[in-house]
Amino acid sequence: MESEKESVKELIVDVGETEVQLALMDNHRLIELNKESSVGHQFTVGDVFLGKVKKIMPALNAAFVDIGDEKEAFIHYLDLGLYFNAFDEFVRRTNTNTNANDIFSEIQLGPILEKEGQIDKVLKPGQMVVVQIVKEPISTKGSRLTAEISLAGRNIVLLPFAKKVSISQKISSKEEKKRLETLVRSILPANYGAIIRTAAEGKNAAILVSELKSLISKWEGSWTKLSKSKNVQLLFTEYSKTTTILRDLLNDSFSSIYVNDKKEYEEILKYVSQISPEQEKIVKLYDDKEPIFDHFDVTRQIKSSFGKVVPIKQGAYLVIESTEALNVVDVNSGIRAKTTDQEENTYEVNKYAAEEIARQLRLRDMGGIVIVDFIDMDKQEHKNGLFKYMSELMQDDRAKHNVLPLTKFGLMQITRQRIRPATVINTTEVCPLCHGTGKIAPSLLADEQVERHIAYIVNDLKVTSFVLKTGPILGAYISRGFNSFLRKWKRRYKCKIKHEEVMDFNVLQYEFYDENGKRLEC
Repeated sequence: MESEKESVKELIVDVGETEVQLALMDNHRLIELNKESSVGHQFTVGDVFLGKVKKIMPALNAAFVDIGDEKEAFIHYLDLGLYFNAFDEFVRRTNTNTNANDIFSEIQLGPILEKEGQIDKVLKPGQMVVVQIVKEPISTKGSRLTAEISLAGRNIVLLPFAKKVSISQKISSKEEKKRLETLVRSILPANYGAIIRTAAEGKNAAILVSELKSLISKWEGSWTKLSKSKNVQLLFTEYSKTTTILRDLLNDSFSSIYVNDKKEYEEILKYVSQISPEQEKIVKLYDDKEPIFDHFDVTRQIKSSFGKVVPIKQGAYLVIESTEALNVVDVNSGIRAKTTDQEENTYEVNKYAAEEIARQLRLRDMGGIVIVDFIDMDKQEHKNGLFKYMSELMQDDRAKHNVLPLTKFGLMQITRQRIRPATVINTTEVCPLCHGTGKIAPSLLADEQVERHIAYIVNDLKVTSFVLKTGPILGAYISRGFNSFLRKWKRRYKCKIKHEEVMDFNVLQYEFYDENGKRLEC
């Protein structure tokens, strides 16, 4: 099975005009796809706002908060945190005439909020509160908020107005736990707590001190905004999705990070040099003409992985459908039959399906309830083996999840944390030639149409050197043979034509560009 191979990860970063796309590859297979808009601000997990309480809902023991989004955000009483009163006092006392550093250190972490308290005793409409997004807006719902602010670094999570210093349970050595706790407590200023992450194991004091200073600087940097204005505003954001992935996942299994933009490349290189200097060399600038996602086979994998029907291996396939309440995955064996033992065949197909399902959950970022209808098996050992295998496959998933054994109907129930809308990519295309009618102009005339545009570019626009981009099918048609259409056009119009094939183009789609990459309108 594929999961037994040694994992080699690559991060492919495609910087476009309006968004940055991140493809995480594991053994050259796409396992995560993230998008980040580079235009305007999106409401994303980790962003910290100064919000305004709009409405108290005593029946829900919750409140709606305005953070600048068209949909009001939601906060429950239990998400206010133990020391909410300290944050509240800090917001009220901070202004342009006061020293925020003095106020922060003076505030006493007094009595904690009652566990069974009522939100209307703590919040009032119009009150300004510092809040952080823990779940992004989904469908008609606004963001889910917490008032327990945290700033995550690679080794430490900083907690303003807190006392505790917690340590990751994955650090097994008692001596190392004690060393880290003693070290972090000795360098933490007053009124700060921390969570020590697994990555901190074995790190020396200099690295932890440097990271802690950086996190504190980020938190204290928001105080200027808080002092100047008590309006609804963004105080600070989490790192970009690129650096967040590197912060959480970067380890020795990463072989390469490819970026097609010089500025983004330099930022990533700088960040990697801070968190893992020995891995600077894996950050590489991609400057080929071919689109970066085409070069690394990401485009093809997106097209094949986001449809309703997802092929697995040797004829087997999944059918994936999502509803408001849950997601359903149906496993089909297709025509595959490797051996004459039907039970063994079924078990093998189900294991292949489990591998693809674990990948699909991460790739589409599917959250909530997932019901998987595996092919029926008779042997209990196979049912138990499939459950164990699925649980192992899900261990690499960063989202909180729970996998339950197969029911007597052969259904497996999986719950997965939903913190942002699922990634949906429509892989079907409306034909740009027939516009849905099913009829197009004769394909034999396609070369004549291209030639008319070449004549216009050379004779009217006076451009004699340009790039012709086509889809693979049209490209093969005009370049086939020694005396191809391309050769004829170059001779006939005495021009220089560079031909490039673009995987995303439709059957007969083509475009012209000058040498500077500007599109030529014909």
